[in-house]
Amino acid sequence: MAPERRVLVADDEPSARRGVRQLLAAYPGYAVVGECRDGAEVLAALDTLSPDLVFLDIQMPGLDGFDVIQRRTPARMPAVVFLTAYDQYALRAFEAAAVDYLMKPVSEARFAATMQRVGRMLASAPPPPGLVVTTARGQIIVELREIDWIEAAGNYARLWVGDRDHLLRESLGALDQRMAAHGFLRAHRRALIRLGAIHQLIADDDGQLVALLATGIRIPISRRRRAAFASAVRARGV
Repeated sequence: MAPERRVLVADDEPSARRGVRQLLAAYPGYAVVGECRDGAEVLAALDTLSPDLVFLDIQMPGLDGFDVIQRRTPARMPAVVFLTAYDQYALRAFEAAAVDYLMKPVSEARFAATMQRVGRMLASAPPPPGLVVTTARGQIIVELREIDWIEAAGNYARLWVGDRDHLLRESLGALDQRMAAHGFLRAHRRALIRLGAIHQLIADDDGQLVALLATGIRIPISRRRRAAFASAVRARGV
């Protein structure tokens, strides 16, 4: 079974975001991993959530949809479907390499046509990024989207996928910056967490911020990383 495609929905109107979610519910191969209200949130979410597809409103407070692409650069953007209430941006949208251009409100038939275009484009995309680890059965690729968190283990890093772990011959420090581009944030000096694996942020009895993962694992967040970490999780909509 092919992995679900990760979708980011960016629109300053809650009703528009809700409409995309409702339309997308008919496509089980896609999962909304975050919502954004403005361009600044979109730029942050692209780094933390690594979506495959973004429904991007053109007119948003602050940075608009075109500003987002310009700052991010087209080469680093996922597949983009523009959303707008106006038709005068269509040419510019396709010049920005958008997959499609949807006028609001969007009909089911028009959305279906868009998803066909999206599917054809994503089918030709490269495989999702992963890390090569050595096991008793030989080398395997662990997809980054499967990893819940990464733990320091001396000069190695331990990749946790549910209750299974894999040892990678690379230090956590060496991984830190590279993994940030794929939605991982440093929780403290010995742990990186994939934001998509977080169920919620909670405070323990001592007031310490703790990331509760979907697997039930609890990972404390250091005080100096607390504000940035909480902001990234909020951008994801947790």
